[in-house]
Amino acid sequence: MAITAAMVKELREMTGAGMMDCKKALNETNGNMDEAVEFLRKNGQAKAEKKASRIAAEGLCTVVLKDDQTAAVVEVNSETDFVAKNDTFKDFVTAVANQAVNSNAADLDAFMEEAWLEDNSKTVKDALVEKVAVIGENLKIRRFEKVTAENGCVVSYVHGGGRIGVIVEAETSAVNDTVKEALTNIAMQIAALNPKYVCRDEISAEYIAHEKEILLAQIMNDPKESQKPEKVINGMIEGRVNKELKEICLVDQVYVKAEDGKQTVAKYLEQVSKEAGASVSVKRFVRFETGEGLEKKNEDFAAEVAAQMK
Repeated sequence: MAITAAMVKELREMTGAGMMDCKKALNETNGNMDEAVEFLRKNGQAKAEKKASRIAAEGLCTVVLKDDQTAAVVEVNSETDFVAKNDTFKDFVTAVANQAVNSNAADLDAFMEEAWLEDNSKTVKDALVEKVAVIGENLKIRRFEKVTAENGCVVSYVHGGGRIGVIVEAETSAVNDTVKEALTNIAMQIAALNPKYVCRDEISAEYIAHEKEILLAQIMNDPKESQKPEKVINGMIEGRVNKELKEICLVDQVYVKAEDGKQTVAKYLEQVSKEAGASVSVKRFVRFETGEGLEKKNEDFAAEVAAQMK
């Protein structure tokens, strides 16, 4: 059967695959459109497997709110920042976030095997494989987290066009614009200053003991500080530990919008509670940063183009 340009165009519109891939699929299936779609899906799986070993450390984080009490944040990685800015990729990340906010999966493996909400005939993994075939880069759904507030609300904040995604869960009987605005400010604080804990109660005694050991070793390796009395050294260690805890504990941090430059997040929440007429406290937060902890490849774009030209 003769393959026409109109047939290739129709298949491209149906699948989003490249022109030459569509032409090959139609040739392989003697022009049968349904079989060509299936051919592209199977071929996409092969392409995805070949690309799976390539480093995907760029990408986007995004947050979707289902309602005032339910939200989900996801990180989906690509190989290049160029793809991360592509509308097709952005739409896919939003679809993954919508999947996550409606999911009951306990872990990523279970999530990947769920029926894809946009097409129940395929799984989340199938949808990812097809998107790899369309975009032409290795893509990975790296992580997701769903947050459900039981006695309050959730708010979200996305920074840098998707570089950082934050969800804050608050306990409060007042869920109104004043409270939501304040919690959004807190989410911005978390994005900017990256605390590790809400408060000191979450920090284990083992962690603090370990930090003290490190500080003591540092002092003993210093010719001047090591000669100070034990009481002074212990005081120095306590002071340095307290300084570190103020940096990693959200409520101990100086509020980024503090007019006096001194008000802590804890004091800011006290102020908000008075204004709202109800206690407002942060129960927990989730902060995803794109590529956090991943090895990124060093790219020489000019050299890559030169190699392709050869």
